[in-house]
Amino acid sequence: MKEAVRACLAGRMGYGCLLFLLQCFSTLTYDTLRFAELEDFPETSEPVWILGKNYSALTEKEEILSDVTSRLWFTYRRNFPAIGGTGPTSDTGWGCMLRCGQMIFAQALLCRHLGRDWRWEKTRRQKDDYFSVLNAFIDKKDSYYSIHQIAQMGVGEGKLIGQWYGPNTVAQVLRKLAAFDSWSSLAVHVAMDNTVVIDEIKRLCKSSVACTGAAAFHSMELLHNGFPSEARIEDKLSLWKPLILLIPLRLGLSEINEAYIETLKQCFMQPQSLGVIGGKPNSAHYFIGYVGEELIYLDPHTTQPAVEPSNNCFIPDESFHCQHPPCRMRISDLDPSIAVGFFCNTEGDFEEWCQHIRKILLMQTDWRGSLILRMRNLKFSLFKTKI
Repeated sequence: MKEAVRACLAGRMGYGCLLFLLQCFSTLTYDTLRFAELEDFPETSEPVWILGKNYSALTEKEEILSDVTSRLWFTYRRNFPAIGGTGPTSDTGWGCMLRCGQMIFAQALLCRHLGRDWRWEKTRRQKDDYFSVLNAFIDKKDSYYSIHQIAQMGVGEGKLIGQWYGPNTVAQVLRKLAAFDSWSSLAVHVAMDNTVVIDEIKRLCKSSVACTGAAAFHSMELLHNGFPSEARIEDKLSLWKPLILLIPLRLGLSEINEAYIETLKQCFMQPQSLGVIGGKPNSAHYFIGYVGEELIYLDPHTTQPAVEPSNNCFIPDESFHCQHPPCRMRISDLDPSIAVGFFCNTEGDFEEWCQHIRKILLMQTDWRGSLILRMRNLKFSLFKTKI
């Protein structure tokens, strides 16, 4: 059928034939489309990496699709309440980086509350914590990470409502918004100047002890975002606030420097990976993995109607999951301005991440020219303390 469509587009078939094909497409079920598109995924023995998980394209296509479908997919929306009361009611044309910021943050919240191995199924009733996560991004002014909150908080970063964001701007805005999310209780660190300082992050993540203390026994919130919470008292007394680490980077001038490509791939292989936000100038994507020399990504450039929770707090959620194989693009086509994300739920996760980075650096043959993250202590890109 695809060959027939190509023939139509090339002018080798008549209009009536094209109309017939379009009618055929309209009768295809989701399962039929999924099967057809899965055939397009590369038949390769090279590993497929999705947010720290390794798959085989030859034997695990269904598992790949399940993992991709389970990520929250935020796209342009229309007919949501006006931002600021009198502002835009759609983010089409300007909100793609904001949506990518939502996606990378949503992945952190899914890991925080449901775990990396959680999977979404269309026919299964999801846990309340899932709907709490989703509700944090719904297009309304009182959701923690809604398009409304991001756009309005961005004014403090010098961005007008309706203006396009870069990766660093959306990272800074999300860091500020996370301070209001008492349910997730996250520490968000945006590393600047290609530098990650270990002691700074540990101080940030351990500050929750002083902020909560014994009062946590008396201040447990039963509802968050309108949904029951499964949070436990020991979460409040944790010695470590779950960490979202965002690292804005520039991997070249007008195009990505090939010296960075292998190290970028390594980022998707870390168990703590949240992926990468970036794309092309004024066209952002959420990159969740790679296969061979191609990046795998979710594309926000689809406009869907805004979704409102029902009276019983149920959210129609199918449109928040990309139920077809993801898009791919050559790594060499990536715009050099990106932000890389990692999630460390525990201090042990952070220590493990540091060890992974050190191993990557030790494997480099020319660390001065090919490292994404620079290091001053022991020639690593992680400082023990700030110099």
